[in-house]
Amino acid sequence: MALTDIQCKKATVPEGKTQKKFSDSAGLYLLVNKSGKYWRLDYRIYGKRKTLSLGVYPEVSLKEVRSLRDVARLQVNDGNDPSEMKKRKKYSDVESFEQVAREWFLVHSKKLNPSYSEKLKGRLEQYIFPNIGHFPIKVLQEKPNIILNMLEDIVDLGYIDTAHRIRNACGQVFRFGASKGLCTSDPTSLLKGAIPAKNPKSMATITNPDRIGHLLKSMRTYQGSMIVRIALNTAPYVFVRPGELRHMEWAEIDYEGKKWCIPDEKMKMGIKHIVPLSTQVLELLNEIKKFTGQGKYVFPNMRSNQRPISENTLNNALRNMGYAQEEICSHGLRAMASTILHEKGYLTDAVERQLAHIEGNAVKKSYNYAQHLSERITMMQEWADYLDSLREA
Repeated sequence: MALTDIQCKKATVPEGKTQKKFSDSAGLYLLVNKSGKYWRLDYRIYGKRKTLSLGVYPEVSLKEVRSLRDVARLQVNDGNDPSEMKKRKKYSDVESFEQVAREWFLVHSKKLNPSYSEKLKGRLEQYIFPNIGHFPIKVLQEKPNIILNMLEDIVDLGYIDTAHRIRNACGQVFRFGASKGLCTSDPTSLLKGAIPAKNPKSMATITNPDRIGHLLKSMRTYQGSMIVRIALNTAPYVFVRPGELRHMEWAEIDYEGKKWCIPDEKMKMGIKHIVPLSTQVLELLNEIKKFTGQGKYVFPNMRSNQRPISENTLNNALRNMGYAQEEICSHGLRAMASTILHEKGYLTDAVERQLAHIEGNAVKKSYNYAQHLSERITMMQEWADYLDSLREA
């Protein structure tokens, strides 16, 4: 039975009790305790039961609170959480984390390749903005537990690696905000160790010399298209990321300097990269140039020379050659080169530079993409010669 104003005025806590609920209708009730009388609304959204505070009686009358209840129920019917809507309204006049993050992304994304930029934007919009985007950046700085709750929810979904990437992205937003005077510190540094460690992840690869030789022979005799065959045979020599290889353009090849110059917008870390070209790679490029040299891409798509081969092309070719996903993948060719080059005693910095790895504490502005270039030129030719010796053995 619905409450009356007289009942609200007379409502008290029974002796021996600490509080009592006086129900009205549609989830609305008056919670009475020794401190006062408080309007509450119970509702369900996304399968969860939640409670919304609607004010204090008699400052908010029975008539007024029923209107507030009706508004909240309409929000639920529209798929909106009244509690979250209330928070957004509370913080609408201050700089929100989402506003700062969008400004940071606008600046930061210009340095990233389009694929990685889209992934980062997806994480912001799927995980960060719906959960903490409405909070003022200064509130989150003072209450890192709010960020931790979001990260723990992501971990509970089984996405441990994603949770770490989200924490890292949030940290970059806070540091950007600090540079703009919108906050003073990065609270995510306090959350290190608060969520489980990343899952160890290694790309399927082959490091046994005999098996590498067999793989290279299979690549040389690949029965698919000529474009895919040459892309396959080029990949082990240059060991760039698969996306970088398939987007190789003729305009980036310096025949005189015997190098491939990949612009910063194509690189995962947004920094220009140089790949010294061995005589073996130059021979492969000369072979395919007769067929694709008039277009933009070295390895164009069969359906349109305005697009490169698809991201699954090389992996599909490996499967067609009889190699299972657990044995080798196109990205695993990088791991193969890294493992063997390190084992052979090549300068670690030269190997890591050639892999386009940036140390965790490196500053991009000070990153020298041409560092150890002379050693890398020698290393890449010797690496190509070594692969040939394995194939011919």
